Amino acid sequence: MLERLEYLISKEDLENFTNSNVLLIGVGGVGGSCLEALVRLGLNNITIIDNDVFEISNLNRQILSTRNNIGKSKVKEAILRAKSINPNINIIGTETFLNEANIDEIEYNKYTYIIDCCDTMTTKIQLIKKSLQYNIKIISSMGTGNRLDPTKLKLTNIWDTNYDPVAKTIRQLLRKENINNKIPVLTSTEQPIKIKSRKPGSTSLVPNVAGFYIASYVFNDIINNRK
Repeated sequence: MLERLEYLISKEDLENFTNSNVLLIGVGGVGGSCLEALVRLGLNNITIIDNDVFEISNLNRQILSTRNNIGKSKVKEAILRAKSINPNINIIGTETFLNEANIDEIEYNKYTYIIDCCDTMTTKIQLIKKSLQYNIKIISSMGTGNRLDPTKLKLTNIWDTNYDPVAKTIRQLLRKENINNKIPVLTSTEQPIKIKSRKPGSTSLVPNVAGFYIASYVFNDIINNRK
């Protein structure tokens, strides 16, 4: 499965990545494509957490959604998808809404990386706090809704974003927690399009590129042993 990848990196680097253990929160628009990329890169150990089911409205952007799985658990469908690519993958799924009440139930010490692709601000803050507490690397997805241009996506730290209301809120919450660490985030420099709907607008473009961008960051971070 990884023959073409083995042309590009050393056996040691590949093993470092495939043997890593990743905690992925959210397998929707951004998280679903991130999972797809990680599985195809050969990651052998991953835990996914999501409490949602697929809806018709997901079909325009969520790579794991199909007409056949509407109403079905995102976690269960994500596991089926991952195993259809790599039958030997060690993928664990938890169907729950991660929040302050249950976030301590996770065994953080066993993870190499935390990837936050959830939508809940307080959960994002809690995950950042846990990453600092347990000295685990983290990358957090900020806002991708109401945007059309995936070329405006960039990886930076939480204190260096523009035109991103999600990141602005996260900064405010971090200040309240007296946290000033340069947390890696995926953000967009595109100004969000103003719409009348309370639900964000979306396309297949920005969320999926964002997910692959995050997977790329984690992959390269691990194989290059960045500190």
